[in-house]
Amino acid sequence: MSERYIVTDHLKFSYEGLFNYAELYNLITSFFFEKGWDWYEKMNEELVTAEGRQYKLILEPWKTSSDYYKIVIRTKLHGIDIKDVEVEHEKKTLRLNQGLIRITFDAYVITDRHSKWEDKPLFWFLNTIGELYFNRRHFKKFETWVKSDLDDLYQKIKNYLNVYKYTYQT
Repeated sequence: MSERYIVTDHLKFSYEGLFNYAELYNLITSFFFEKGWDWYEKMNEELVTAEGRQYKLILEPWKTSSDYYKIVIRTKLHGIDIKDVEVEHEKKTLRLNQGLIRITFDAYVITDRHSKWEDKPLFWFLNTIGELYFNRRHFKKFETWVKSDLDDLYQKIKNYLNVYKYTYQT
């Protein structure tokens, strides 16, 4: 089985206020498509309750960096008590959402993505030696790559959610 090395473990972001859920989703998906990541949406659930809508979204886009390495960014988005509100801004009525969003990011580098080097004990041994002594520089490159992309995504989401500084009017 291939090894999964954790690069970033549970980077958390929380936001409560006004936002547009559809635009936030589009921001995340367009980021990965622009960077050339392959898309995998593991879970997308919506639950309607008396307090508001609850969203659970787990995204696991990946990028096959080489024949041996694969990088993954797992994004868990949890929306709590999301309600639709109307806000006036510059004499225009905007339909936005209000509620709490919690986002958790995990980043991984996966080695031996096709599991070719574990069939026989000699192959496994050679693979272990190769990872320790010869492929370390390549591993560091992919580790830096996934950290950089995760940092870019984190900053984009943070900047987007700070855009909505309107006041809620009943």
